[in-house]
Amino acid sequence: MVYFLSDVHLGYGQRSESRQREQLLIELLEAIAPTAEQLFIVGDLFDYWFEYRTVIPREFFRTLAALDQLVRQGVVVEYLVGNHDFGHRDFFERELGIHIHWNDLERNIAGKRFYIAHGDGKVAGDWGYLLLRGVLRNRLTNTLYRWIHPDIGIALASLSSHTSRHYTSARDDGMQDSLFDFARAKICTDGFDVVVLGHRHRSALVHVSEGSRQGTYVNLGDWMSQPLVGVFTGERMLLEPVEKILADGTAQA
Repeated sequence: MVYFLSDVHLGYGQRSESRQREQLLIELLEAIAPTAEQLFIVGDLFDYWFEYRTVIPREFFRTLAALDQLVRQGVVVEYLVGNHDFGHRDFFERELGIHIHWNDLERNIAGKRFYIAHGDGKVAGDWGYLLLRGVLRNRLTNTLYRWIHPDIGIALASLSSHTSRHYTSARDDGMQDSLFDFARAKICTDGFDVVVLGHRHRSALVHVSEGSRQGTYVNLGDWMSQPLVGVFTGERMLLEPVEKILADGTAQA
């Protein structure tokens, strides 16, 4: 089994609400460990993430411990940076053995071509966001930012996360169609079998067909409205409620 999740946004909202999502995530990671070959985190696991050379946000300790345990059990974990959790340095790779990716991924899984991306920056002509993302991910910008005391820097990262959410909400009314158009082009023009995205907070599992080309578009939704996880069984792609997987013990092929 290969699993996909995104937009958990740990740290968003009331502390009690975030802890509930975190507990559900930890239970999921424990449940999939026996069957998972690989887990893709498709961005925005955290509502904010910014790490220093010796300091990380302590609020997410339980999640980090659960991910560490999953990797120790032999599951390969790959993490695509989203638009909220861009403040990565080297903690995940050096301490947890989790691969961090700053760009979209192409993978061949059980003979199927997968295109995996968070989904931000896919709206046609959204140069303003692409410019902002370039600044926020710039190595020099991040190096200078790390001169700020961690208590202040992490608080500012949380504040910028809320600002990003308001900006995204104000401009993304057409993004669902844009993401579908993006996925359709990847399937029908570039020949991918499965396109997995997140970001928009609207789940989708759509069969795409054009002429002889066909494939599946999956949007993983978000965990604030309905926690979902994508599951590739080796033959087909599923989009399952987390609660169902926990009740069944694992995803059903």
